[in-house]
Amino acid sequence: MKRTPEPLAVSREDLEALIERAQAGPLGEADCRTLQALVETLDRLTQLLADKSTTIQRLRQMLFGASTEKTRKVAKTADQEEAAPGDTKPASPTAQGQPEPKSQDQKKGHGRNGAAAYTGATRIKISHPTLAPGDCCPQCHTGKVYAAPEPGLLVRITGQPPIGAVVYELDKLRCNLCGEIFTAPDPEGLSEAKYDARAAAMMALLKYGSGFPFYRLEQLQGSLGIPLPASTQWEIVQATAQAIQPTFDELIRQAAQGEVVYNDDTTMKILELMGKRSTHQDQAEDSGEPADDSVRTGIFTTGILSTSEGRQIALFFTGRQHAGENLRDLLQQRAAALKPPIQMCDALSRNPSKAFETILANCLTHGRRKFVEVAEHFPQECQYVLEILGRVYHHDAITQQQGLSPKERLLYHQTHSGPLMEQLKGWGQAQLNEHRVEPNSGLGKAIAYLNRHWDKLTLFLRVPGAPLDNNLCEQALKRAILHRKNALFYKTSQGARVGDRFMSLIHTCRLNDVNPFDYLIELQKHLKELARNPQDWMPWNYRNTLESAGASQAAAA
Repeated sequence: MKRTPEPLAVSREDLEALIERAQAGPLGEADCRTLQALVETLDRLTQLLADKSTTIQRLRQMLFGASTEKTRKVAKTADQEEAAPGDTKPASPTAQGQPEPKSQDQKKGHGRNGAAAYTGATRIKISHPTLAPGDCCPQCHTGKVYAAPEPGLLVRITGQPPIGAVVYELDKLRCNLCGEIFTAPDPEGLSEAKYDARAAAMMALLKYGSGFPFYRLEQLQGSLGIPLPASTQWEIVQATAQAIQPTFDELIRQAAQGEVVYNDDTTMKILELMGKRSTHQDQAEDSGEPADDSVRTGIFTTGILSTSEGRQIALFFTGRQHAGENLRDLLQQRAAALKPPIQMCDALSRNPSKAFETILANCLTHGRRKFVEVAEHFPQECQYVLEILGRVYHHDAITQQQGLSPKERLLYHQTHSGPLMEQLKGWGQAQLNEHRVEPNSGLGKAIAYLNRHWDKLTLFLRVPGAPLDNNLCEQALKRAILHRKNALFYKTSQGARVGDRFMSLIHTCRLNDVNPFDYLIELQKHLKELARNPQDWMPWNYRNTLESAGASQAAAA
């Protein structure tokens, strides 16, 4: 699939000047790049316009990206526009005794962070130069001073290279008679390895957690006087990924026991596989069997997010397998005694796992997006749908704010969201049955999508704990998309596996409010213990493991 060309800002004057230079003689390298971009843009536009299902709004989104899908931006607000003709507009939240949604115009914070936010900063205690607890008060000369509950705080931010270095200059003395050289000993506690655990953790965090390619870090480090070749970075993160493999395996095992499992795909590039057909097709030709032209050649990164007991685990798998097949491999490790998990995904046929039973739910946001895409042509009808779904999402936000249990949340949705969804379903069926809308129009197709997947879109009204949408997984997939945007591709399948491993660990840390830098460091420092008991070195319990080990060592001493 061809990628959508980047927006090209070329004025009419620039184009005329380019034509004049082309007529005068051979074009330079910069002009050739501009001309190539123009040709690619024209070719892509021609393909999109040839597709009868492409609307102007959809074309704008493909070329320039979607801006927002908020109801107040997509359709006019309720006080500016009437509801769909012949229909009853849903009552406001206050009319049903519910708290009003948070105002969109409410000012946000100033963006400053207090001292408590700097959990990774070095803290230095400064004692008072003249006073100590119990001293006489220098002001009244009668009372005594004591330590205040909270110290005074000053925050100072410094800059430094991402990867630092220390050069130790060891004295050397040489005998002028026998020539023997005497070198100062290495400092105590100095590691024999040139690159320590902190350096490896930072490289992995920059590359796979923040989308900072190896070659960019090489350029940055070189300009700061601490050279770090891209090839060296790869060797370090590859060795580290292999060493901490038991943690990734344990994450997979625990994710398989989850109560709710989200999954989705995004495209990826692996140069080693691009242009090659699958092994199955090659084997078929080698054996003389007819090759299957339908065998997939696409490359995907699958994101799987598993939730259980308030914990969230993010997993990434890159290769030819799509989301359903990767979920199948994951659920093979699920305990047989557990009931089938709730699976949230969009309505693509490749997302469900056909080999294992799941309670399948579809993403309500995808259904909503169908109406967002045609809101320009059917403003009143789409506003009606978006406002009803907005009320449903408002109810879900209330359940989260109040910390309701899955059963309490289900009852709340059945009471408050159930009537709204039934109202929406009846409205959609009336639009089609009474021929108020053309079935093949954009609005007709959007309504048909809801009707076709209604049971899976409304699972949250029947099953405790069922989510409304797949947003958690799509947010996790942004890690892989950020890597694709900056690094463009993986060179080999091994590189993709290393990336999957680190992305899974780093994003799982973030989902559970754990510092991924500290976590990766401790994993490298305790590789032997990790290999024996990987379940004790998960992001949410590794600190307890460290404290227990420290207490045991203190007791033994």
